[in-house]
Amino acid sequence: MLESGVSFEQAAQRRSRVFWLLVAVAVIVVDQISKYFADSMLGYAQPHTVLPVLDITLHYNRGAAFSFLSDAGGWQRWFFSVIALAVSAYIAFWLCRLRRDQWLLSLALALVLGGALGNLWDRLWYGHVIDFISVHWGHHYFPTFNVADAGISVGAVLLLIDMFVNPETEKSS
Repeated sequence: MLESGVSFEQAAQRRSRVFWLLVAVAVIVVDQISKYFADSMLGYAQPHTVLPVLDITLHYNRGAAFSFLSDAGGWQRWFFSVIALAVSAYIAFWLCRLRRDQWLLSLALALVLGGALGNLWDRLWYGHVIDFISVHWGHHYFPTFNVADAGISVGAVLLLIDMFVNPETEKSS
């Protein structure tokens, strides 16, 4: 027991929660810095080749993933903002309830949380999400995305991996 009546395990659990929330904050910071540079240094829809399969191209997405509902008239901004806020609150609550040994699930949730909040910031501040990473094979292009989208995607894959590697996680959370 520590002097304040908190056990070493409780203190370690608290540090673990703070660490994963800091991972989410790091995703938000890297996302926002990269979007700032993309928005201030690139001309809209003018590709800059980095690799034969990778361009940096500024695009604005007023919809959801893959520009879903991007031309819906403006209501989608608030609709997707409310969804992102609700999902982020749920993920933050879930993340804070996990045990220290659930590191893969914690990492996955931290990445999704950071990505969701990074895109939420854009949606609220600019009215659209700033995308700039463009992957393609020849003339076949994957939809342009950003660091927040990558965090969400990697987090989702890690969630699936955790489901198969740690099937007992669902029961114990």
